[in-house]
Amino acid sequence: MPTPVTIDIVSDVMCPWCYIGKKRLEKALGSLDDSIPVDVRWRPFQLAPTLPPEGKDRRQYLSEKFGGDGRAAKIYQAVREAGQYEGIAFDFEAIGKAPNTLDSHRLIRWAASGGEGAQDRVVTRLFQLYFEEGADLTDRRVLLDAARDAGLDASIVEALLAGDSDREAVQAEIAMASRMGVTGVPCFILNGKYAVMGAQDAGILADAIRQVSDAPARGVGTDG
Repeated sequence: MPTPVTIDIVSDVMCPWCYIGKKRLEKALGSLDDSIPVDVRWRPFQLAPTLPPEGKDRRQYLSEKFGGDGRAAKIYQAVREAGQYEGIAFDFEAIGKAPNTLDSHRLIRWAASGGEGAQDRVVTRLFQLYFEEGADLTDRRVLLDAARDAGLDASIVEALLAGDSDREAVQAEIAMASRMGVTGVPCFILNGKYAVMGAQDAGILADAIRQVSDAPARGVGTDG
């Protein structure tokens, strides 16, 4: 009988490769035909933790990060093409602001207790809002809409966002990921032991899941 596999996805909602990685993981899980029980959990990471809470003009942010619009355009063209293949309609031109994503990660954390699939729905909606609709993820109204769309109680989320609830817990998780050696995202951590770095193809992810599920039967990672 296959051993269940837990997948912790270290990710940032302002990372386009994380969105692509999510789509590829969905394909990988679909190819397993439910033969392996899988529990997916989303973990926080910030590509730009020093951005102010209100974010920064995206054009300025890209200029500072890549040294000019030309280099950024070339990089994002490759992302756009990869996204098209995965069914993502990236609209980078619609994005006006590079966000500080701490509040987004707080919302994702709360969604974990919102019932089966709630966290995944929140993550999906945040990716859609930012990359396909150009929404401002520093706007709490946008986050509340995402919470509603995912079936969460928006009144509870609104009260939590108004305070500092879980801010330190999210920052502690980000720090822990760094200590574990996570320097880029997405990073898929299987059963807390095996890491798959980057937005790997669905076939690679599926093979990794199968191998980790089969490991106890082969005696891999066991004592004695």
